[in-house]
Amino acid sequence: MARKTETIAMLLAGGQGSRLGILTKNIAKPAVPYGGKYRIIDFPLSNCVNSGIYTVGVLTQYQPLELNDYIGNGAAWDLDRNNGGVHVLSPYQQIKGTEWYKGTANAIYQNINFIDRYDPEYVAVLSGDHIYKMDYNKMLQYHKEKNAACTIAMLEVPWEEASRFGLMFVDDDGAITAFEEKPKNPKSNKASMGVYMFTWKKLREYLIADEADPNSSNDFGKNVIPAMHGAGERMFAYRFDGYWKDVGTIDSLWEANLDLLNPKVNIDLTDTSWPIYCKNASLPPHYVSPAAKVENSLVSGGSKISGNIDYSVLFSNVTVEEGANVKYSIVMPGATVKAGATVQYAMVAENAVIESGAVVGEDPQHTENLENWGVAVIGENVVIGKNAVIKGKNMIAENVGEGEVK
Repeated sequence: MARKTETIAMLLAGGQGSRLGILTKNIAKPAVPYGGKYRIIDFPLSNCVNSGIYTVGVLTQYQPLELNDYIGNGAAWDLDRNNGGVHVLSPYQQIKGTEWYKGTANAIYQNINFIDRYDPEYVAVLSGDHIYKMDYNKMLQYHKEKNAACTIAMLEVPWEEASRFGLMFVDDDGAITAFEEKPKNPKSNKASMGVYMFTWKKLREYLIADEADPNSSNDFGKNVIPAMHGAGERMFAYRFDGYWKDVGTIDSLWEANLDLLNPKVNIDLTDTSWPIYCKNASLPPHYVSPAAKVENSLVSGGSKISGNIDYSVLFSNVTVEEGANVKYSIVMPGATVKAGATVQYAMVAENAVIESGAVVGEDPQHTENLENWGVAVIGENVVIGKNAVIKGKNMIAENVGEGEVK
């Protein structure tokens, strides 16, 4: 029997991430590489440890193999503990049969027994696909001060982006007075970050009631949160003003990587007071040849650079040959850019090969149709043939022959 734990975290990591296209063809979204050496899931896991939350359930479903292998026993995040630690929770066969997680609330409902083992007073429900650094303990203290049933982390977003989010109306005391779910004409710009702190006894009641409702979508944002609000529960917004990025789209993932190179953006991975932990491979240092020119870029271990790199993020074991050009791009582990090739405004997935003379991506300043411009994406293990041209807003999942234009 596990020892009683005041707060545990449940990390929702089962999404397919369909808006990331070919990048999530074979892996779950939280396992997508980010920032030269990390995976997206490193951020909420590190936030938990840095906040003093050492019991974490990771709820997986879609393509869980690589994510499960990456998390392992949790040692990389100091979560290999006798009491608590990290637990990967996939749907499993129960007395009434096997069911996939039907929604975010149902995923937590199916793991009530796991949560009850630790008899927590509070449960943090987190998303596995956001980039941010946040002290959940400060949010917990706020939750306690307000004697809340539910506290939702809130971020003020630009008005032009507000319609993409679930929005809240908040009074002077921080109490949530109303919600809007992705409205066409928003009247608030106070967005939910998908980070919740619940008093467990209350949440448990509402999860059971939600599961019993045949008309429910079994979702926190659509069902459980509105039900709690409608019943008059004490619900508060916790204001967050740091860096936060939902990396659920190609453009947002590309931007979030390049944000690491922008001194005006408030995300610092060198901050020793709040380290982001990850599972590191044993690799030699990266090598930059005398022929190379590297400006304002991140280059990870095992990489061999002989070409020109500008404002880009290169992961481990990347090769950029002499005469190749990489700018405003993300090049993931094991990829190769051969001599004379150009990769610009693009993301190149793991172990892809860009052959000599090929051009991947378009400079938006030189495109003929800016409305159709977008980041080019090359899928895992794909080979782009010599002198091929891949224009922007393309997601290439198959090999491309010599000289082809797409």
